[in-house]
Amino acid sequence: MDEEFIRNRITELRLKKGVSEYQMSMDLGQNKNYVQAISSGRALPSMKQFLNICEYMEITPFQFFDAQENNPQLIKKALDGMRKLSDDDLIMLIGLIGRLNSES
Repeated sequence: MDEEFIRNRITELRLKKGVSEYQMSMDLGQNKNYVQAISSGRALPSMKQFLNICEYMEITPFQFFDAQENNPQLIKKALDGMRKLSDDDLIMLIGLIGRLNSES
């Protein structure tokens, strides 16, 4: 894991969220060029700001570093919704996922 991964991952997640560098900087309570400085390699977030970025992206730090997870925000929302399902609904959902995976 290196600085380039962190910069690229922040950019990837920001684009998936559909916000500009400027908007994200403002939403995080930073100066208007904060995210641009990270993206360009001039700065890295502190640990506190990294955790704020994860919260802003609605992901866990683990999901941030899991490069195989293409859209962690959607995965988190799906998991949050699944936690509210009954056992019968979960079984039905697992069956649906199995059918969808066998079709692709």
